Amino acid sequence: MVDAVSDSGCKAPLLIVDDDPIIRNLLCDFFDGEFAVVGAQNLAEVKSALAQMRPPPAYALVDLGLPPAPHRPDGGFAVIRSIQSIAPECAIVVVSGQNARRHADQARLLGAHDYVEKPCQPSQLRETLLTSRTALLAARRDMGLVGDSPAIERLREQIKLIAETPYPVLITGETGSGKELVARALHSGSRPGKPFWALNCASIPQDLMEPTLFGNAKNAFTGAAENKGMLGDVADGTLFLDEIGDLPKSAQANLLRVLETGEYRRVGETSARQSPARIVAASNKPLRGKMREDLYHRISVFTVAVPPVREMGDDRFLLLLHFAGRISADRKTAPFSLSRAAKGLWRRYSFAGNVRELRNIVARLQVKYPGCEVGAQQLQGEMCEEAPVAGLESAAFGEFARARLAGDSCARTLPELMRETGAAFARAAIAKCGSETKAAAFLGVNLRELRAALSAVENENENEKGE
Repeated sequence: MVDAVSDSGCKAPLLIVDDDPIIRNLLCDFFDGEFAVVGAQNLAEVKSALAQMRPPPAYALVDLGLPPAPHRPDGGFAVIRSIQSIAPECAIVVVSGQNARRHADQARLLGAHDYVEKPCQPSQLRETLLTSRTALLAARRDMGLVGDSPAIERLREQIKLIAETPYPVLITGETGSGKELVARALHSGSRPGKPFWALNCASIPQDLMEPTLFGNAKNAFTGAAENKGMLGDVADGTLFLDEIGDLPKSAQANLLRVLETGEYRRVGETSARQSPARIVAASNKPLRGKMREDLYHRISVFTVAVPPVREMGDDRFLLLLHFAGRISADRKTAPFSLSRAAKGLWRRYSFAGNVRELRNIVARLQVKYPGCEVGAQQLQGEMCEEAPVAGLESAAFGEFARARLAGDSCARTLPELMRETGAAFARAAIAKCGSETKAAAFLGVNLRELRAALSAVENENENEKGE
């Protein structure tokens, strides 16, 4: 098991998020001697803390019920998304008393590793945090492109074909499918030994995006020190821009110039600089119409689609063996195995969170059942009950989304599809996109239509309960 010390030898940073000052202070006091603890009570304080924490948090304890709606889990879900965008290797443990199973499922799909119900002891939270971090690091190490399914073989061939070219690449794929892994594979095949820098465009405030990306002169704005920016730091390496669709319009124009001429200017400077960096971008959402058309065509000279786990066939068993082997070796325990019934469940499960969800399930199983045969009931306990809907990968959703986003008619309306799947369909879209407005745009409907459909289904459910 790892201890609470970072690679630099300092105390590892721990972010504790709870709106109850008594609980927050109690936990901060308990962990203060072992971790570099930062407390926060809402999303705004979390974002402020994430912007200042250096290095980013290695651990996080997150309560789901946060202001402005502490009776709902939305605030906690937003915090998980924010932490994931800044610190993807952070071991996030949710601590909440809200409807444990359903909310635990959604938290895990968003990137939380484990879930502890209140009331609980601080010592239990410490054990869960440390084992989660150990499992995550072991599972991530030397992950590689695991699998021999046709989908993975096609992906390997694409990477091999375009790796040595200097052109930009756009990587598409669902959340958790491994887009950064593909970007690193492209980098290794084209510029080995050179720097690789990753920037999540959704995690940087709009007013800081250009200084972060392009750099700034000293005193370019109040209190600004000289900053080379990521383009300057990466030099002739690879700059990976994740969630490129969230890049502000002003930065899009400047990035287009970099792609066309290699030329850019730091904020507050008049002289142009040259960047030899290779740009690789990624998105889990359709980009047409969401960004400048000229930038879209420039960034997608080559497009690589990362397959979801559900299209990888029995590669899901190879991934299980890979992650279980890594974690068991790191923890010096025997790997677990699946019973016949559990193997059938593993084969049928849709893995809405893709490789990230699969990896986290394996990590939890290896920590809880080292050297044991895991049965179907034990495996089911680590899976999400509403994964097909929550992951937005059902056939019904695919049909609807593709048709609406293409401007075509769909055989079934949004209310009809929601009556088939329940309110979870719209709730999952909102959770995936971050807001009702973005979810409506992603689904190709207006906000009023989405809210009306959601309200209609919820009213039907209430009527059924009354009967």
